[in-house]
Amino acid sequence: MRVLLVHNRYRVAGGEERSVELQLRALARAGVDHALLERHSAEATRAGAALALLRGGREEGDVVAAARELGADVAHVHNMLPLVGPRGLAAARATGARVVLHLHNLRLFCAIGVASRDGGPCFRCHDRFTLPGLVLNCRGSLPEAAAYAAALALHQPAVYEEVDRFVAPSAYAAGQLAKHGVPADRLESLPHYLPDDAFAERSRAAEGRYALVASRLSVEKGIDLAIAAAARAGVRLKVAGEGPAAPELARLAQRTKAPVELLGRVERDRMPALLAGAGALLMPSRYHEFSPFAALEAMAAGVPVLAARMGGLPELVGPERCLVLNDADALAERLRGLWDEPARRSAEGDELIARARSNHSEERYVGRLLGLYERVSAC
Repeated sequence: MRVLLVHNRYRVAGGEERSVELQLRALARAGVDHALLERHSAEATRAGAALALLRGGREEGDVVAAARELGADVAHVHNMLPLVGPRGLAAARATGARVVLHLHNLRLFCAIGVASRDGGPCFRCHDRFTLPGLVLNCRGSLPEAAAYAAALALHQPAVYEEVDRFVAPSAYAAGQLAKHGVPADRLESLPHYLPDDAFAERSRAAEGRYALVASRLSVEKGIDLAIAAAARAGVRLKVAGEGPAAPELARLAQRTKAPVELLGRVERDRMPALLAGAGALLMPSRYHEFSPFAALEAMAAGVPVLAARMGGLPELVGPERCLVLNDADALAERLRGLWDEPARRSAEGDELIARARSNHSEERYVGRLLGLYERVSAC
């Protein structure tokens, strides 16, 4: 089995880059011949990205060359927009490779990928109906919104034609994608994994000195709820991340006199130390997270996760650990309860380590991944 990974890197690295990195590691450790072909959105101007989007991707010569050099049996594509596109999928398939498209979000339908608007879920765009993204100017630029609305609708049939199998990071994600129009008979879930060295032997959450948020700072992430809860519970909160909501969150923390420290962007190599000092991770999202690495990494570290009962979070952390949506009082009550009982924090942390090991181990992931490749190659 020879696997070519293809990924259009985002302008700001996030969970998809983490997924690609871990897949490369897993393939190497499993002894699978593989190669990586990346294109970088940061290397394209906004106008150039929009043009590539409308054309269905840039010139495909590098995809053909990479697939032929490897002798690829499978081309596993992560983000394809805007520079790879269906042209890149078709080019890989033309070399004889089977094509797997890994859908980490709803970018096949949604101009901004997250399918959220006004601080909550938005499912106005689906199938080839992408006009709402233009009417509502979801990109914040009418020319960009027009390019996305046109390109997503125009090229969607070609994507379905060129892809042999679609995968998503959770069963919830697969269900949502099917509702939006992805062919359900060619769609399955492939949960994320973490390497063995990411798992703690036991939880140290009882020693935690603060609650933690690790997230992009945007309204749909519900970080204002975390700040309000920290103020009401009297628990110190550290917020790691950057984004458009940062100024308003800083004003909220000042106005409520919440014990909050906004850390700004935190590089990945600093996250283990932050998790080591945390007594809880807060994830009060107002939209449908598919399967966030922040929650999974907290679980593996033995840090209790206080998540909204929304999207893929109940599937990831367990429905019994999830809270009512958009309720700062419920979040504050749960947070205060954990802080009053350090032993409870450790017990929850140990349960989450076991849950993460059971559902998100490297061995389990590799078995499912290679099984996927065998099935798609046999088609």
